Amino acid sequence: MTLQERCPILHFGDLGDERGKLVVIEGGQAIPFEIKRVFYIYDSDATVVRGQHANRESEFVLINVAGKSKVRITDGKEEFVAVLDRPMMGIYIPKMVWKDMYDFSPDSVLLVLASTHYDGGEYIRDYDTYLQEMGIK
Repeated sequence: MTLQERCPILHFGDLGDERGKLVVIEGGQAIPFEIKRVFYIYDSDATVVRGQHANRESEFVLINVAGKSKVRITDGKEEFVAVLDRPMMGIYIPKMVWKDMYDFSPDSVLLVLASTHYDGGEYIRDYDTYLQEMGIK
């Protein structure tokens, strides 16, 4: 299975009508895990790089609910960039996949849904360490 197949773009239904837009995302249904943590990134600019880590235990779905950003995803062998620019789409990132979020538009609000509560010990923040743990280096 390719990295892009392991990290699919998810499309959420737009249930809006003449009153406005409505997108519903339910844990275990629209995304492949139960949601334990929610956070969002905003007020970053095009020069900022966020993420720069992999997680041993956490899975994520990233959704730009406003504006746009890019996500570089790699497993040390394959790499691709996803553009998040619609509030009814997101990208699933499984365990042990490296992610960099960048090129934020001025109005970007990047919503992150996580499968675990925060545990700083499960983060791999050094890329060489990540490659070693993946058996690549």
